[in-house]
Amino acid sequence: MSTLQKTPIIEIRDLSYAYPTDDGSASSNALDHVSLSIEEGSFVSILGHNGSGKSTLAKMMSLILIPDSGSVMIDGKNMSADDVTEEDILEARRKVGMVFQNPDNQIVATVVEEDVAFGPENLGLPSEEIRRRVDEALSLVGMSKYARHAPHKLSGGQKQRIAIAGIIAMRRRCIIFDESTAMLDPAGRKEVMDTIERLNKEEKITVLHITHYMNEAVRGDRVIVMDGGRILMDGTPKEVFSHPQRLWNARLDVPQTTELLYHLKKSGYDVRLDIFDPGECAAEIAKALGKQ
Repeated sequence: MSTLQKTPIIEIRDLSYAYPTDDGSASSNALDHVSLSIEEGSFVSILGHNGSGKSTLAKMMSLILIPDSGSVMIDGKNMSADDVTEEDILEARRKVGMVFQNPDNQIVATVVEEDVAFGPENLGLPSEEIRRRVDEALSLVGMSKYARHAPHKLSGGQKQRIAIAGIIAMRRRCIIFDESTAMLDPAGRKEVMDTIERLNKEEKITVLHITHYMNEAVRGDRVIVMDGGRILMDGTPKEVFSHPQRLWNARLDVPQTTELLYHLKKSGYDVRLDIFDPGECAAEIAKALGKQ
């Protein structure tokens, strides 16, 4: 018996985009004929050096930018069609939200719970529903006890979790994190990554995480590598990071475990490259050394 195929939450077909220049001259494509599908409930990591097109791709998927050519489908609706309405765009933006690099750019209120309530209030929801959503969102990101605090007194990681709560309160089915851990210290990055992973695994929210931290990228189900406005690699973390030379050629790093195992393999040791856990890496090295 055949099973029904789920409609991707986001589907991009043959998408191209070039930023306008001040003098009106042609610029190279920030995106160059990109096609991909994002399955609902997935956790996708997107990698690429500066200028690779990854942030432009995020802005296309969140409908901040309009493509020069190609199409963006949100939940099966072509947002690039000639007959798309303003209401269609608003409805799509209610499904896909974005968390930016600097949380201060998304925090608009002087009290945490008022900031989280800002989006639902703009939707014109009843006050009881807004209260319920705010409480639920703060609980999901572990910030309930800070509901009455001033956001500017919080740490970077806590501010970012408040920004995420604001998106959750809007009932987004997909959240795009555009280098949302880049400005945080290691503790703050861990706070945010644990929150992102919990939202995906427990709440089934689709996650697209743009990052340049390899230890964050391996936490996804899928890794997309951008280079020159195109998709260079697309697969599971094990599939992508098993080819470190391709990543280095694209001016990217690889997980430290991968780099260590790669150099051991080049030296003649029989080791796997698709290991990211330090403990498993140590066991693999011990096993290889025992065979020498």
